[in-house]
Amino acid sequence: MTTEGTDWTDLGCHPVAEGVHRIPLPMPQDGLRAINVYVIEGPDGVSLIDAGWNVPGNLEILVDGLRSVDVGLDEVTDVHVTHIHRDHYTMGPELRRRVGSRIHLGGGERPGLIELRELRTSVPTDSLDQLRRAGAPEIAEASRVEALAEPWLAEDWELPDTWTEEGPVSVAGRPMEARRTAGHTKGHLVFDDEALGVTFTGDHVLPRISPSIGFELGGWDDPLGDYLASLEAMLDRPDTLMLPAHGQVGGSVHGRVRELLSHHDSRLDATRAQVLASQGATGLQVASALPWTRRERAFASLDGFNQMIATCETMAHLDVLVARGDVVVDEVSPAGVQRFVTA
Repeated sequence: MTTEGTDWTDLGCHPVAEGVHRIPLPMPQDGLRAINVYVIEGPDGVSLIDAGWNVPGNLEILVDGLRSVDVGLDEVTDVHVTHIHRDHYTMGPELRRRVGSRIHLGGGERPGLIELRELRTSVPTDSLDQLRRAGAPEIAEASRVEALAEPWLAEDWELPDTWTEEGPVSVAGRPMEARRTAGHTKGHLVFDDEALGVTFTGDHVLPRISPSIGFELGGWDDPLGDYLASLEAMLDRPDTLMLPAHGQVGGSVHGRVRELLSHHDSRLDATRAQVLASQGATGLQVASALPWTRRERAFASLDGFNQMIATCETMAHLDVLVARGDVVVDEVSPAGVQRFVTA
């Protein structure tokens, strides 16, 4: 594994392992700053793991990065996308239009992508339903209005060529294992390369933050329960080095998974403690009392988008506590707002 510079977002095409390079593509007006697009060279040519966000300038950055390792854009035959979020998917259809690259997406993402194509907006309708259940209709309405103001381009959300299921997959002719890791999204995939001893972890396992939970389309099931189960399942496999979609490469997957499980244990304890202290609370009231981000910011200091994310994550934690029997829904208002108490 090569040692990189101090800033993982530095532009360029950075060697990661034999036949693998990393091209960071900027994410404008997003706190994550960039996404790692991985270039895989193998006996069948060149493939990408994740495509990037199709915003002005990113295609040129991708082309320049590929050119620096003597790869032309037209040599990219396939794009394997870890999940459906725009920073991972939307450059894929653009590459298909330009050079015929095939797009492969996890089969579990089908309901969300189909719903998005039917809505034809960026409005996260399922998340808005959770905000109303949490007693946060004002945040829901502000989020709806903000999302409606965002441009929505149908060509960014064309269907993939194939839906990838769990199991062996060929990436540029190199054998890998696609593993479904639901939670951040329903059909999120990670890719194990046993020969290299690495895992392309997408947003499932990130080196510095926990991915958002509960911000997706396709129906609300048990996103945090799915995420925790997917993390536990990673510990049943051999440990590997982490190649994440955001942040510096390297580090033990198992080590980071244990940190994420511990983090969510702490958040579940803190969530239950707030319900207990209040002698009954809505999701919004619990979210408002908890600290947020690594900087432990007050809920009131977050912008509208992050208040939405925080409230949805709180509802996901409350749902897990209900499933475990630690809290119960005490009452439901005529508007569908739930009030939680400790069991």
